[in-house]
Amino acid sequence: MTDILICSYLETDLVDRIRAASNDVRVHYEPELLPKPRYAADHIGEPFQRTESQRRAWRELLGRAEVCFDVDHTDLEGFASHASRVRWIQASSAGIGQFVVRHGLDRLGATFTTAAGVHAVPLAEFVAWSMLAFAKDYPRARAQQREHVWRRFHTSDLAGSTLAVIGLGSIGRQVAATARALGVRVIGSKRTVDGIDPGTLNVDALFATRDLKAMLAQADYVCLVAPHTAETEGMIGTNEFAVMKPGAVLINIGRGALVQEVPLLAALRGQRLRGAVLDVAPSEPLPSEHPLWDMDNVILFPHSASTSSRENERLTELFIDNLGRYLSGRPLRNVFDAARQY
Repeated sequence: MTDILICSYLETDLVDRIRAASNDVRVHYEPELLPKPRYAADHIGEPFQRTESQRRAWRELLGRAEVCFDVDHTDLEGFASHASRVRWIQASSAGIGQFVVRHGLDRLGATFTTAAGVHAVPLAEFVAWSMLAFAKDYPRARAQQREHVWRRFHTSDLAGSTLAVIGLGSIGRQVAATARALGVRVIGSKRTVDGIDPGTLNVDALFATRDLKAMLAQADYVCLVAPHTAETEGMIGTNEFAVMKPGAVLINIGRGALVQEVPLLAALRGQRLRGAVLDVAPSEPLPSEHPLWDMDNVILFPHSASTSSRENERLTELFIDNLGRYLSGRPLRNVFDAARQY
């Protein structure tokens, strides 16, 4: 019998679906031992501290668990210390590389699987909205509404523009497919491109990472979807902004660390960039005094573009599929590669 511990809030009907998936599992879900969610699909929850008796009960459950649905975000050090039997952890996020290393979860020796693909649709819709916001000059309309000014202006068509997608995993491919449906030409980059048909990745042209600047020079919109690794950290800086089309728009749904902060601010202030839509920030939460807050050509989201009301449903579907694989000894989906950090 395999003991499964659900480590963050999950709707009761979804817990029941996991229980019904196999007769060979015991599913432990104790919501009174977990933080209450602040919004749908919140895996962190409200500030929460267990009583001494709750702490003992939780550690007993951790010590028994072989499989964990998510991790205990309230006590990550304790999780790493007490989950001694855990062999597989299904994460609730796609980009877990830095998180795993930072909190010492790699010392567990467990297999991590990511939530890659779970957030593809909401993020692709967010990118489409971001491009439309600038094609239709939403920042100007927002400013005029704030000032109670009725002054007509022209907009532009999104169809016929070019989007560059940096990172063609499951999310990047969905971003590309959604953009192409809107009449956008999509180009993308991968570490290696030899022998790959661009159409299989939903792009019209494919560039190797070493040719990043040549790709950027063609783009009206640049979307960052890459994970944060040693290779991608600071990949967009002064030299990259210099080759972008004047008036290009940057959309970052990857990680804030992909973009060098000082060159980004300079490009926005100097109008080298028409604007930016940022779902991630250099530091999170973004400090209240940070200049990005007050830039009229910047749209900020609090790392929430991926958080759909349907996220837990999609995550449960992924977990149940992987659970069947785990119990039968088949390869799991979305296995985290510690060497690549994704």
